[in-house]
Amino acid sequence: MIRLGQLLKLSGLAEDGVHAKEILANEHVFVNGERDNRRGRQLVPGDEVNIDGTKLRVVSGG
Repeated sequence: MIRLGQLLKLSGLAEDGVHAKEILANEHVFVNGERDNRRGRQLVPGDEVNIDGTKLRVVSGG
């Protein structure tokens, strides 16, 4: 499991938590096809995140 804000930082789309919050407030962020702006949204393997055409998929790190 990873939180949406953490994913944005890990992927390099956000520099830090404040930047992640700004992205979620100002950009069109979709999780599994639904708009979402919750930085604490818990993501699990298989979830897809789309931010203005950039697609991310959560996978397990086994």
